[in-house]
Amino acid sequence: MEDIFLPAIIMGILGLGFGLTLAWLAKKFAVEENPLVQKILDLLPGANCGACGYPGCVGLAEKIATQEAPMNACPVGGPKTWAEIARLLGNHEEFRFESKKAVLVCQGGKGVAQEIASYRGVKNCRAYKLLGVSARVCRYGCIGLGTCEEVCPFSAITMDRESGLPVISPEKCTGCGKCVTECPQGVLVLVPDREQVLVACVSKESGKVVRQACLRGCIKCQLCVKTCPEKAIRFEKEIIHIDQEKCTLCGLCVEKCPTHCLVRIFEESSVSPVSEAQVEVK
Repeated sequence: MEDIFLPAIIMGILGLGFGLTLAWLAKKFAVEENPLVQKILDLLPGANCGACGYPGCVGLAEKIATQEAPMNACPVGGPKTWAEIARLLGNHEEFRFESKKAVLVCQGGKGVAQEIASYRGVKNCRAYKLLGVSARVCRYGCIGLGTCEEVCPFSAITMDRESGLPVISPEKCTGCGKCVTECPQGVLVLVPDREQVLVACVSKESGKVVRQACLRGCIKCQLCVKTCPEKAIRFEKEIIHIDQEKCTLCGLCVEKCPTHCLVRIFEESSVSPVSEAQVEVK
């Protein structure tokens, strides 16, 4: 019997010794947690989407607590969350943060942009871009393979079968920017979530080339520049630029644009740039 009990007693003593040692080491080298981290974490939406650039909500909460990340680093939370974090940290100056939404600045869908070939490869916009060729005359426009729809963690993007363009739901979009980062064409951009006029065309080609490539492209006629009473629009390096601070949303430029490439977004009862592209062009 001694042959059985002796080893058991020895193992028990060793186990107790190791346990006490580990408990002492854990207490000795324990890292004190910042109670502020948990409070910030409770305010964050908990999506863990990584849109902030940090490893989940916990990682972001730690960075905000140590002031290594701004209080509005979480695009999903939006102004309400930012304000709550600012209030928690005692900084009332940060309540002026403005949320953003993703919009499509291209209207070159099916029947609008001139097609010269068909694509039957991998259904991925980045893979398509690597080929170095374009199935359409305009090489700047939306590729339309739906990679943005796949990467959106909030199901805010759906591909429209008729136009072949992504449709973004402003209600579901959190402004996380994943679609913007993924788009190889740069036709998805983040803009402030307020009514404004945008140029829904990114082509850098001359007006003559654009006219042949797309019915809704910017032909560089500069009528918008001449029409704007506030001088909020300028033409620079073959691109139309709109100064949103000067723009009064009078709508004259939108009315005068011959190709309707100037669109008004986030307006109540209005259509988005994507919806504009779906209007039949005669």
